[in-house]
Amino acid sequence: MDKICVIDMGSQYTHLIARCIRELGVYSEILPYDVSIGELKRVGPKGIILSGGPSSVYEEDSPQLTKNFFSYVKEEKIPVLGICYGLHLIIHQLGGRIKPFKHKEYGKTELEILKSKKLFESLDKRETVWMSHGDQIESMPDGFEVLARTITCPIAAYANESLNLFGVQFHPEVIHTQKGITILKNFVLTIVNAKKEWKLENWIEKAIEKIKKEVGPKNRVILGLSGGVDSSVVAVLLQKAIGSRLHSIFVNNGVLRKNE
Repeated sequence: MDKICVIDMGSQYTHLIARCIRELGVYSEILPYDVSIGELKRVGPKGIILSGGPSSVYEEDSPQLTKNFFSYVKEEKIPVLGICYGLHLIIHQLGGRIKPFKHKEYGKTELEILKSKKLFESLDKRETVWMSHGDQIESMPDGFEVLARTITCPIAAYANESLNLFGVQFHPEVIHTQKGITILKNFVLTIVNAKKEWKLENWIEKAIEKIKKEVGPKNRVILGLSGGVDSSVVAVLLQKAIGSRLHSIFVNNGVLRKNE
């Protein structure tokens, strides 16, 4: 099954990116920013998305991709899309320059698409997007071309088609970017050419089988159940897998809804 790896740079939207990819019918998996080349080879992504994040790429101890990352994706011909911090990181690690933005940009803005290429296929020349950044690109390495800009951000999207590297300064994964899902779809289904082979129902079946194997035929499970989404989903999966051998204990965490 084709996979898109979302590399987490500390964004609050990382899981949303992964969810958007799965809703396109393609499996996605979240990996840490320092994931090794060996682990990437084991996972075998068809495409990679670098999430945004609160850091600046030039700061000490800011998230950086592992050594030889770009050699690996070039050799394996894996397309990469950088979002916000991810856009900066590609440029930074390949020798370009990122600088602090005089006026931090947060909120809706109008994007002017200069070159549609495959990433912006079927979009209008001007689109509403959601920005959240305090840095911007000062210079790009050879081979990169500007695809879009805003009134305050001269490089709001870029591409290096020979290296299969793409970047957007805005957040296509949030609903405030009106055609953000179309952009992600263009990357995943057109540029990456990933097959739509993933369904939630199939994942549930695999999760249940994995639980059965791990718990065994006779063991019991005690589950702390708060009523939140995480523990409730775990409870349902466990119940389907082992039935009455699940013993749930309700945990009042002190932040339940009124009268609950």
